[in-house]
Amino acid sequence: MRHRRKGRTLGRCPSHQRALLKNLASALFLSMDDDDLADNKPKVRGRIITTLAKAKEVRPLVERSITIARKGLVAEEAAAQHGTDASPGSQAWKSWRESEQWNRWAKARAGGVNARRRVLSLIGDKRAVRLLFAEVAPQFADRPGGYTRVLKLSKPRLGDAGPRAILEFVGVRDRVSAKAAPAPKFEGAATE
Repeated sequence: MRHRRKGRTLGRCPSHQRALLKNLASALFLSMDDDDLADNKPKVRGRIITTLAKAKEVRPLVERSITIARKGLVAEEAAAQHGTDASPGSQAWKSWRESEQWNRWAKARAGGVNARRRVLSLIGDKRAVRLLFAEVAPQFADRPGGYTRVLKLSKPRLGDAGPRAILEFVGVRDRVSAKAAPAPKFEGAATE
């Protein structure tokens, strides 16, 4: 019996489950890459197609990674106030490096570095982490949560008829509902 053992096993041992979820999460972040040289480029940005159970299981991992990245971006923006534009090795950079302003920069930047390391331990792909911090997290800077959606596909997977689903970022292809036109008012009608 599986008393108090939550989550889906997906027919795999625990280490294989973690590897599968890391690969799915990094695949979703890498689908945002615009690089033409990227191998296995997706048809649609910010979307992957997988089975329904895998999509539901990887969603919390993706949401947690984006939340950590959003908090890390705040720390990096705070550190930018104390930074310098001088090129490393120049005299201006050396004087900045020895000043008190560098200490403030290093202290403010520590939160961003920690966030990058935490996300790297969660998804395990450096390129995906760079894309997360460069493109995905700024996209959701003002959104408090709910960064992804799972859409069921009507056609099952060919071969074993497994239920398929789309895992995608919200905000890119949202449906916009048109406002209903106001009801016409007739002359002489009683107003309430």
